[in-house]
Amino acid sequence: MGRRALRKIDPNLDLSFHYRELEAIPKPWQSDQIFGRVAPLEVEVGSGKGLFLRQVSVAHPERDFIGLEVSQKYARFSAAGLAKLGVRNAIVIHGDALRFFAEWLPDCSVEAVHVYFPDPWWKKRHKKRRVMKESFLRDVERVLTPGGRLHFWTDVEEYFQTTLELLKANTRLTGPFPVPEHTPQHDMDYRTHFERRVRLQGGTIYRAEFAKE
Repeated sequence: MGRRALRKIDPNLDLSFHYRELEAIPKPWQSDQIFGRVAPLEVEVGSGKGLFLRQVSVAHPERDFIGLEVSQKYARFSAAGLAKLGVRNAIVIHGDALRFFAEWLPDCSVEAVHVYFPDPWWKKRHKKRRVMKESFLRDVERVLTPGGRLHFWTDVEEYFQTTLELLKANTRLTGPFPVPEHTPQHDMDYRTHFERRVRLQGGTIYRAEFAKE
């Protein structure tokens, strides 16, 4: 299921706070340098059009959120959505999420990691490009605070089962804990745009949570 064309971004929108390039982020990550405070931090890998970030940043002003997106046009689109809302507790970083986890994030610095519908890289020779690989999952475990959670959703059963096996073999995270399907209360009451498309088309979504003790 490919990505659809994006609406044009209002050229008058100021994206200077909400859009960041990875190489411009101070290393190691320090929340107060970006958000001006230290608050519980959550990270989404692959923010896409930014629906999740928009919803949670408004619903949880007491928390800070980072969206990581490898596509520059999607990163800017997602940041524009945050800028329109005027929220100051969420940003989008354009760059490699695996590098950000490995090189920027300190131990026990993140309360939740969200990975929703990552590219499954169907061809066998391309599966090494998957986000949910051993090195990344070990970094997720490392950066999570005690009690922190990993949220993983996909519409690809093979990817789901393979990831569960990798988590069991390479981390001490507990789970998987089942995640019940939410009944949407309105047309955009979904975790991501991709979830909305899959569910409206009658597809199956595999969901799980893991916790760090």
